[in-house]
Amino acid sequence: MTIIHARVDERLIHGQVATVWTNLLGANRIIVVNDKVVHDKMQINALKLARPTGVKLSILSINKGIENLQNGKYDGDNAFLITRNIQDMKTLIDGGVDLKQFNVGNISSKPGSKAIKKSVALTEEDIEDLRELLGNGVKITAQMVPGESDASIETFLK
Repeated sequence: MTIIHARVDERLIHGQVATVWTNLLGANRIIVVNDKVVHDKMQINALKLARPTGVKLSILSINKGIENLQNGKYDGDNAFLITRNIQDMKTLIDGGVDLKQFNVGNISSKPGSKAIKKSVALTEEDIEDLRELLGNGVKITAQMVPGESDASIETFLK
């Protein structure tokens, strides 16, 4: 399996992901990994409805995501991997999923977070996790839409 793009976006599948990103990337499978979503029937149904026609969808827990992504379950697919938050993406990478880069698209403001750009607000834990991943050689960009600059998230963490 080829993960052609990985993205953190708390909205998971929405208009930009379903139309712009998926089409631009040529993805034929979207893999959503999050422990809460996998148990939420309403969110599962919403994700199924938001999925572009003809694109396969997998909704997985973090552990199942690590297992499936390592065992070749999706061999032959051009997969677009999406997590809801930085911690989920870091857990996948720490668990052995071979990701050299990912994009941070949208994380809204919440108590204890600070905006680093218009569409991304991070907590101290998020920033620590990102710095650790960057230190381990993972390329991380902060890009809402493909036409926006794909600058390193490091630029915004200063």
